[in-house]
Amino acid sequence: MTVPAASAQWVRRFHPSPQAPLTLACFPHAGGSASYFFPLSRTLAPAFDVLGIQYPGRQDRRHEPCIDSMEELADRSAEALRPCIDRPIVLFGHSLGATLAFEVALRLEESGTGPLGIIVSGRRAPSRQRREFVHLHDDDRLLAELRKLNGTATQVLGEDELLRILLPAVRADYKAVENYRHRSGTALNCPVVAMAGDDDPLAPTDDVRAWQDHTTGTFTARIFPGDHFYLSDQAAAVAKALTDMATAWLTATTASPASAT
Repeated sequence: MTVPAASAQWVRRFHPSPQAPLTLACFPHAGGSASYFFPLSRTLAPAFDVLGIQYPGRQDRRHEPCIDSMEELADRSAEALRPCIDRPIVLFGHSLGATLAFEVALRLEESGTGPLGIIVSGRRAPSRQRREFVHLHDDDRLLAELRKLNGTATQVLGEDELLRILLPAVRADYKAVENYRHRSGTALNCPVVAMAGDDDPLAPTDDVRAWQDHTTGTFTARIFPGDHFYLSDQAAAVAKALTDMATAWLTATTASPASAT
């Protein structure tokens, strides 16, 4: 299927795979965009139909107001994603996108269209939030924070025009995730896999493993070599891990009673 008109503002499908048995919806990091997942989409197509979620305030949505509330981001993302769920779906989010994927999954489960599972990357569990105020920094200090992360945003740090476009979205995203507070007592029913780099200062291993407290389903932690953006350096390993986990969930869901015994 093509992306429904009601969802086109939020959803990008780079490599349409109409025959794929499963959809993988990807939520980018703070300051990131749907195109961050273009290489992953190219790798996984046509086995998976990969969707990238495009937040307002960046790239082709740069003239739209940014959203600085995690609750509103989750509400709007879930609303846009629902019409695209024409087959089993898995949610994958990195950093801010991990928290957002969790909140979207909660909303989808509440509406009866829950995912097979979610894969969260480079983010502490919702119950391990810290008081942080990066979004209140001036531009120089905000740029310094971006440089520490060794992510794709550093590729444009020397381009003044690109920075002027990027920084409002980065600031809004940081505000959304830093002001986010998990609703006590809410948990997913689906499986959760938490992934991180072993040298990620923003996602210590103990805080990553605490994601197990946010699902009544199965939980697995996968630790890769690398820092906060380990998934760029470990692209092949990450793609294989996503494929293996999503395929296992799909197989378990579609297995007949006879084959499951």
